[in-house]
Amino acid sequence: MNLEEILQSRPVDLIYVRASDTVLKAMQTMCKHRVGSILVESDDGRLLGIATERDILRYCTANQGIIERSLIDEVMTRDLIVASPDYSLDEAMSLMTEHRFRHLPVMRGGKAIGLISIGDLVKAKLRDVSVEVKYLRDYIST
Repeated sequence: MNLEEILQSRPVDLIYVRASDTVLKAMQTMCKHRVGSILVESDDGRLLGIATERDILRYCTANQGIIERSLIDEVMTRDLIVASPDYSLDEAMSLMTEHRFRHLPVMRGGKAIGLISIGDLVKAKLRDVSVEVKYLRDYIST
């Protein structure tokens, strides 16, 4: 199984904020959509980074009382690590584990086509293992 298959199995609603939006607006958008990360784009639609709950928490701790005026551009992770749709589950999990992050943008032709969470990967991996166990049990019992 690869990342494209995971993205095809669920609706892909990418949620963005502009780099010029406030941290507070980004937080409100994340809460509204019940997500732990949000993509950040420029005014011309280029992907600039990702803002995660962890990014915002660290920023708010260091800059108490100014989130209403702070721009998400100051908070987001700029050095994006991205995957292509043909990455395997193991490749994506290794990348996320090695770099210690939980949300991985999936890009095709310079454009984001999805956002995979570590939870998405674990769920897909469990599904694969469950199918394998079933086949092995069936094989052994026949």
